[in-house]
Amino acid sequence: MTDGATTWGQVHERQISSMRLTCEILGHILRNVTADDARALRDGPDGWSIIEIVCHLRDFDEIFHRRARMMLELEHPQLPAYDHEALAIERNYQNESLDDAYGALMASRTRFLAFFEALTPAQWKRGGSHPERDSFSMTDALMQVSAHDLDHLEQITRVLRGGIDCLSL
Repeated sequence: MTDGATTWGQVHERQISSMRLTCEILGHILRNVTADDARALRDGPDGWSIIEIVCHLRDFDEIFHRRARMMLELEHPQLPAYDHEALAIERNYQNESLDDAYGALMASRTRFLAFFEALTPAQWKRGGSHPERDSFSMTDALMQVSAHDLDHLEQITRVLRGGIDCLSL
């Protein structure tokens, strides 16, 4: 019998499920977005286009995964900082293919999910030093991905709705 308290294992399972689900939801959202709309529709005059957001999600999935692997392989590593604005320019997000970017995100996410699903209880206790948050655990890494996904899903749906801020409704 349990006392009804949520275990860390249950938290991990729910967050892993969320990581899987948010990518599936993104696929449903993008299904009817044309290449032209993906480039033209923006989050405000200086905001990112839909293709730039999807490329950002793809690249940051890899970055989050790289940080998590560092925490697993090294003793409390200093995790590298990344400039997402510079990456968008350097990698020319605006001219990428929406299908290719989403496909690469799904491939990355599959690897990342397998990584988290294979962690042992001792490995979940590994951590590092995050450039913006200081002490950072493997659970923090998992939860950051889910929160990051949700932020950008909201952003894309708001862009598609014509800029209505869903949070203020």
